[in-house]
Amino acid sequence: MEKNVKLTSVNILDEVYKKFKVESVNQSMNLQKLVNRSLDLYNNDESFRERINNHNDLSSNSTKF
Repeated sequence: MEKNVKLTSVNILDEVYKKFKVESVNQSMNLQKLVNRSLDLYNNDESFRERINNHNDLSSNSTKF
Protein backbone atom coordinates (compact mmCIF):
# COMPACT_ATOMS: atom_id res chain seq x y z
CA MET A 1 0.00 0.00 0.00
CA GLU A 2 1.45 3.34 -1.05
CA LYS A 3 1.14 6.19 1.41
CA ASN A 4 0.00 9.60 0.31
CA VAL A 5 2.83 11.96 1.09
CA LYS A 6 3.48 15.64 0.51
CA LEU A 7 7.07 16.66 -0.15
CA THR A 8 7.78 20.06 1.34
CA SER A 9 10.75 22.24 2.05
CA VAL A 10 11.01 24.10 5.33
CA ASN A 11 13.61 26.29 6.98
CA ILE A 12 14.67 25.12 10.40
CA LEU A 13 16.63 27.12 12.92
CA ASP A 14 20.11 25.62 13.04
CA GLU A 15 20.54 25.67 16.82
CA VAL A 16 17.10 24.18 17.41
CA TYR A 17 17.81 21.38 14.94
CA LYS A 18 21.24 20.64 16.44
CA LYS A 19 19.70 20.31 19.88
CA PHE A 20 16.98 18.03 18.48
CA LYS A 21 19.60 15.77 16.90
CA VAL A 22 21.43 15.47 20.22
CA GLU A 23 18.23 14.86 22.20
CA SER A 24 16.88 12.27 19.77
CA VAL A 25 20.08 10.28 19.13
CA ASN A 26 19.09 7.47 21.54
CA GLN A 27 15.40 7.58 20.74
CA SER A 28 13.47 6.18 17.83
CA MET A 29 12.45 9.73 16.95
CA ASN A 30 13.51 11.46 13.75
CA LEU A 31 12.46 14.70 12.10
CA GLN A 32 9.97 12.96 9.82
CA LYS A 33 8.17 11.34 12.77
CA LEU A 34 8.26 14.52 14.80
CA VAL A 35 6.74 16.62 12.04
CA ASN A 36 3.98 14.12 11.25
CA ARG A 37 3.09 13.59 14.91
CA SER A 38 3.19 17.30 15.62
CA LEU A 39 0.92 18.06 12.69
CA ASP A 40 -1.51 15.39 13.82
CA LEU A 41 -1.56 16.74 17.37
CA TYR A 42 -1.94 20.28 16.10
CA ASN A 43 -4.95 19.24 14.04
CA ASN A 44 -6.61 17.14 16.74
CA ASP A 45 -5.60 18.45 20.13
CA GLU A 46 -6.78 21.94 21.00
CA SER A 47 -4.49 22.32 24.02
CA PHE A 48 -1.45 21.32 21.94
CA ARG A 49 -2.49 23.77 19.21
CA GLU A 50 -2.84 26.58 21.74
CA ARG A 51 0.52 25.77 23.28
CA ILE A 52 2.23 25.82 19.87
CA ASN A 53 0.46 29.01 18.81
CA ASN A 54 1.64 30.76 21.98
CA HIS A 55 5.21 29.48 21.96
CA ASN A 56 7.48 32.45 21.24
CA ASP A 57 10.78 31.39 22.81
CA LEU A 58 12.76 30.85 19.62
CA SER A 59 15.96 32.74 19.03
CA SER A 60 15.17 34.06 15.55
CA ASN A 61 13.56 37.47 15.20
CA SER A 62 11.78 36.44 12.04
CA THR A 63 8.01 35.99 12.31
CA LYS A 64 8.11 32.93 10.04
CA PHE A 65 9.68 30.92 12.86
